[in-house]
Amino acid sequence: MRRLPSLNALRAFEAAGRHGRMTLAAEELHVTHSAISRQVQHLEDMLGVALFAGPKNRMQLTEAGVTLLSGLSIAFDQMDLAVRSVADTAEGPLDVSCPGTFTMRWLIPRLYRFSDAHPDIEVRLSASSQPVDFQRDAFDVAIRAAPGPWPMDAEVTELFPERIGPVISPKLQVRHGNNLEKFTLLHTRSRRHAWKVWGSQADMPVTDEEGVEYEHFYFMIEAALSGLGICIAPWPMVADDLASGRLVAPYGFVGSGQSYAVLRRSRQHRKSQLFSDWLVEEARQFDGLALPTTEKRRENVIAG
Repeated sequence: MRRLPSLNALRAFEAAGRHGRMTLAAEELHVTHSAISRQVQHLEDMLGVALFAGPKNRMQLTEAGVTLLSGLSIAFDQMDLAVRSVADTAEGPLDVSCPGTFTMRWLIPRLYRFSDAHPDIEVRLSASSQPVDFQRDAFDVAIRAAPGPWPMDAEVTELFPERIGPVISPKLQVRHGNNLEKFTLLHTRSRRHAWKVWGSQADMPVTDEEGVEYEHFYFMIEAALSGLGICIAPWPMVADDLASGRLVAPYGFVGSGQSYAVLRRSRQHRKSQLFSDWLVEEARQFDGLALPTTEKRRENVIAG
């Protein structure tokens, strides 16, 4: 037999401890400040220890409070994951994990169509490119660009193959033409050898030691948009900018060997199934757009 305090008391304390203020805990749980205070007091009386110390406007967790909060936060996360792993509804929040730049430059500009079709589903986005582990992670759906291998407990549907190519601002192209030797190469830490990969695939060997490196992919694309140089970018990240004329792709795009895929838990869930089906259809339409192809011109190979 487990002799536990009431769930309401534990939830009240966990929220208050996490926020550091009972007022914020009350707002989160949709109860009054006095209700949170009573529940915390009840929990302290039952446990026989103080969980908070100090004035009410600057309360601090005691040592016992810190210990209890750490365990409760993990337990509530596990309960939330367990509940969502069996819930089968077509409404409510759907947590989606996706690489940050792909989220900003491809998914979000198209997400309104899913929201219009399914107004009862709240899509909550989180940015990540880490390997997917549905036993550990709390999200319902993940989008990744990788060759795999994928988790055994995931249903994987390919969206479209990844294609990469150099992109520059129209002003920079007018200034230097299509001679790669005249451009500053832009790099990102997450794909430091993108130029070599493209050069190999396009049969245009590239020496990529020099140039400017950016910490985030999004920064590098913004630098290209601003005319600071030329960068290798995946087609989905820049397709809208190419269509609007903000960027040009003078050498076209080639396959990178990777594919974008949507992953979801193996158990069927209506929300995740609806979102996955929508992604597949969006990807089908997107992959059917005219794609610039690479012109293999060895005279434009970068030297040094």
